[in-house]
Amino acid sequence: MEQETERVDGTAHGYIKANDKEKVQNRLRRIEGQVRGVQRMVDEEVYCVDVLTQISSVVSALEKVGAILLKDHVEHCVRESIEKGENADEKIEELTRAVERFLRV
Repeated sequence: MEQETERVDGTAHGYIKANDKEKVQNRLRRIEGQVRGVQRMVDEEVYCVDVLTQISSVVSALEKVGAILLKDHVEHCVRESIEKGENADEKIEELTRAVERFLRV
């Protein structure tokens, strides 16, 4: 996974908007609880279709987190590169690869 850890000026580089970080963390905690619920369902030998329904819910929740992160990446990293005229082509290619992975293309 290609990530920058520092800006050129040496300051830390954030990847998630401050107002989205808490939203993402809360979603991930809920997802963690959902996964534990699925584990319990398997332990208790709950009907397969019900387990699959819960797995679908987990996948959907993870996709929402991914969408938030993609949006932040475009609005921050990609926009910044284009505005500064620095590595714009590389950032666009990076974004394309990220979207392809996210969409499993």
